[in-house]
Amino acid sequence: MRTFVRTQEGTTAWTAPPPVERILGRPVLPTMHGFFSLGTVVGATAGMVLTAVAYPAAWHLLVIGLISVPVAVLSVRHLPAGLGRGTAAGNRERGSAPVWRDPILLIIGVITLAMALTEGAANDWLPLIMVDGHGFGAALGSAVYVVFAAAMTLGRFTGNRFLERYGRARVLAAGAIIGGAGVALVIVVDSRLVAFAAVLLWGLGAALGFPVAMSAAGESGDHPAARVSLVATVGYVAFLVGPPALGFLGDHYGLRNAMIVVLAFLVLAAAMAVRLHRATARVEVAG
Repeated sequence: MRTFVRTQEGTTAWTAPPPVERILGRPVLPTMHGFFSLGTVVGATAGMVLTAVAYPAAWHLLVIGLISVPVAVLSVRHLPAGLGRGTAAGNRERGSAPVWRDPILLIIGVITLAMALTEGAANDWLPLIMVDGHGFGAALGSAVYVVFAAAMTLGRFTGNRFLERYGRARVLAAGAIIGGAGVALVIVVDSRLVAFAAVLLWGLGAALGFPVAMSAAGESGDHPAARVSLVATVGYVAFLVGPPALGFLGDHYGLRNAMIVVLAFLVLAAAMAVRLHRATARVEVAG
């Protein structure tokens, strides 16, 4: 798998993927994020069970903390030496032109914003949308979120084969379209069965957006660390700011109607992914 960079002189050239993916010979970020989603499924399911048996929340959090501490200690001990330390070459990059001026990176940033908003909206509001907007019971509304997280997990664990076959831009466009279809059905269709099925589309569509955008940002040009940092910041701003803004809109217009904002961003993401595909195709032809 090859990618392109634009040099300081404005020319384009092919370059190898990042070291980890080059060594392994395949994309890995979707799988890594898949384990995050798998943890979400396990945690959500455990939370539902503990809530059903009226297990005290304080004891629940204490047990999770006791489990997390040794895992964190073991993880830190197994990190490669020197990870995260700056280098002379990296220090020189700080005096270079800002990466946000790169139009390709801005396209990736818009896609990241839309996909992070899509995922964050479901994480924060999906159970309540099912309860208030579609008449689900509280337990079943929570179960719908578990289905969403499971769809995200499935999409991330199986996404590598699609990336290898179709490339990042096409996968991002397909994800935005599939996720948009799911969000649209949740908004407009007054059917519990359809809404339940639509959540699967929502989860599958959102699954690859964030990890694939991170990988694309790192390979979009010079100074990959700065590029990934910028796009990651955009994504986490969407995670933090998007759901409260949707909650504000939901309080005034209903949560189902508030999801129209998410749908609009997914339409924008699909259009940006098409632009990204055309831009990379032009560079490939030129190379």
